Amino acid sequence: MRLLLVRHGETPTNVERLLDTAVPGPGLTALGEQQAATLPRALADEDIDALYVSTLVRTRLTAAPLAAARGLDVLERDGIREISAGDLELLPGESEQGERYLRTVFAWAAGDLELRMPGGESGTEFLERYDSVVAEAAASGARRVVLVSHGAAIRTWTAARARNVDVPFAAAHRLANTGVIVLDGTPSAGFEALTWAGATVAPAGEGGPAGEPLGAAG
Repeated sequence: MRLLLVRHGETPTNVERLLDTAVPGPGLTALGEQQAATLPRALADEDIDALYVSTLVRTRLTAAPLAAARGLDVLERDGIREISAGDLELLPGESEQGERYLRTVFAWAAGDLELRMPGGESGTEFLERYDSVVAEAAASGARRVVLVSHGAAIRTWTAARARNVDVPFAAAHRLANTGVIVLDGTPSAGFEALTWAGATVAPAGEGGPAGEPLGAAG
């Protein structure tokens, strides 16, 4: 199965750099709508069999142009929503508390799964819910699957599940709005990242593509 993890388009709280993770969340900015409109062209070379979104409004709005262009049903699943910020909700992502959010999620990807977000979920709970949607997609027989999800959730899941993406790389490399990570594999055999935001990801042990660091979630 080829898995395309797509971050949603820009939201007002992305612009303000706030930790905004609660359901249903905001819609898209004018730029976010433009970003969503470019997805059909950006993914033109992919034969997409299934399209999933989270329970946050911004993912459905981002997926709408792609769904219309391909005639795809949009499958909404809570499992791929953003990692809940809990007590850190709506704090500035670049504040000391905001940085605690990313330290926590990347500790999960490194294996500290019982660590809990203040007032929120644990790493075990997050990975179980995200894995369940990936497993559902794989069991459906779909060969090319798009999950429109969220920045911290995508980066954390990829660092935990892709053989050739480690935590330092995922922590240091941003995924811009409507950025895409492409992986091949299965839940049983594991996954390998092919590209990250358009750059080729090297095999395990050979480093990865160049990129820029990013702070906040969303």
